[in-house]
Amino acid sequence: MPESPTNEEAESRSDHPARAVPHVSSDHAQHALRTLNVSRLRGTLTDVVLRAGNCDFPCHRAALSAGSTYFRALFAGGGPQEDMVPLPQVSPGVLGLLLDHLYGAGVSLLEEDAAALRALSDLLGVIPLREACANFLEGRLGPQNCLAFLRLAQTFSMPSLAEGSRRLVRQAFPEVSLQPEFLELELAQVAELLADESLVVAREEAVFEAAMRWVRHDPPARLRQLPCLLEQVRLPLLAPAYFLEKVEADEMVRASRECYPLLLEARQCFILGREGSSWRATPRRFMDLAEVIVVVGGCDRTGLLTLPFAGAYHPWSRQWKTLPSVPGCTKSEFATCAMKNDVYLSGGHIHSRDLWVFRSQLQTWVRAASLNEGRWRHKMAALQGRLYAMGGFDGVRRLKSVECYDPFSNTWAPVAPLLEAVSSAAMVPCCNKLYVIGGAVDNTANTDKVQCFDPREDRWSLLSPAPFTQRCIEAVALDDTIYVVGGLLSKIFSYDPRRDLWAEAASLPGPLESCGVTVCGRRIYVLGGRDSRGQGTDKTFAFDPLSGRLENQQPLQRCTSAHGCVTILQHLGQGQTYPKGQRRSS
Repeated sequence: MPESPTNEEAESRSDHPARAVPHVSSDHAQHALRTLNVSRLRGTLTDVVLRAGNCDFPCHRAALSAGSTYFRALFAGGGPQEDMVPLPQVSPGVLGLLLDHLYGAGVSLLEEDAAALRALSDLLGVIPLREACANFLEGRLGPQNCLAFLRLAQTFSMPSLAEGSRRLVRQAFPEVSLQPEFLELELAQVAELLADESLVVAREEAVFEAAMRWVRHDPPARLRQLPCLLEQVRLPLLAPAYFLEKVEADEMVRASRECYPLLLEARQCFILGREGSSWRATPRRFMDLAEVIVVVGGCDRTGLLTLPFAGAYHPWSRQWKTLPSVPGCTKSEFATCAMKNDVYLSGGHIHSRDLWVFRSQLQTWVRAASLNEGRWRHKMAALQGRLYAMGGFDGVRRLKSVECYDPFSNTWAPVAPLLEAVSSAAMVPCCNKLYVIGGAVDNTANTDKVQCFDPREDRWSLLSPAPFTQRCIEAVALDDTIYVVGGLLSKIFSYDPRRDLWAEAASLPGPLESCGVTVCGRRIYVLGGRDSRGQGTDKTFAFDPLSGRLENQQPLQRCTSAHGCVTILQHLGQGQTYPKGQRRSS
């Protein structure tokens, strides 16, 4: 007979709870699901029917409740339990896939089912399947299907897939525009896409060809919509030969009277450069052609030592590229401006008549015809393909004289003089006229006068005075509005020539004078200058007139004041060193 346990053993067992049987594997759970699935398919032991369309699906309440928050709430409500649950507007095929998942049978997804299955799993609270469908679709995004996936994402409310699809449409636009789905887009969708600043195209020709391909898909219905699309194409950025052969010669373009102003704008840009042009002359963010800010010479932190350096700054990459030094390192308080994508520099010391041109394509400085009159602390501006130099200081008096440079003949000729002699004033072209604002009238006094020159009449007139009386100021124009900075002002002032009206546009962190100001990327950049203590700074700001925001930017390479500052276009793939990978940073 077996021995009875001792009292000590019995006491020991009574002090310890029963030990659980160790878990061997999860095969049992999988086997149970497979058994239930076989039962479902045979219609045995089922206790509820799901109806989608004309199809019935016998199921088990327990299995449905285990995998779906919707069915768990439905069957655990405590009320009368229906034998049949209708699921209107649910595809039988999609419901079958969802049940396969709930019963552990696995799901073989196709792209055409994934979006609807994701929506149904979201509705019924089958979270793992919902995420699996979303990941499945996002993993299969490509240029060939991103437009179709975007439509699916919008239909079934899938924000992550929608954003991924939009991003790929922008990044692979030339290939995407060749897909059949592109031709089926609505006008508003195509126009929005063509207008996108972040469209990744090396050249604007791809955008024009996409617009024309969409119109030619259904000419009778879409021809009248051509002007709307061409408004979003940056025609001034096309190669001139391409513009003549492919745009102006196109029969549909020529037949549209509404397209003529767009063609005229592009022609003006080809002839005059970017002077006074619209936003359509601004390169898109990821084009091989880009706007760069050229900073020329200037003075050091103390304002005593002149700097020979020149550099180009690409705002998107925040990278600097060294340019050839300014000819003659003794120049200071000279005048600079851009014309036909070249940089012009004149003066630089008392009685200086020098005119130098930086040929952007050749990346070199060349000498041009000398000024008729030596100028220092004067200003230059380009207007209608000609260069104007005005005012300044000759060491004794302020100058009233103004002269005009013709680049075709390489000659200077006098035009009507200023109404009041000034130096260190601001001069800016806007609305086909020149505006001279403020400036010094003698060693101690400044003016608030605004003098306006009409080249058609060769005549100056006075407008409403500025709300300040300052020298050492700078001005730029954007969208037919003039913006003035400098003169130790702590604000950016705006002037509307059409209404002859002044306003405050923004506040600066501190007063500045003799700073560089230019327009780049539809924003106004303020670079360097001197503060109220006369110390040079390397700080840079960007002002967006649309949002009213002023933001800090990459500082200058050195503290600089009284420098030249202009914006030109450069092909980043030709002689440039800006890293393309960094161009996509903001």
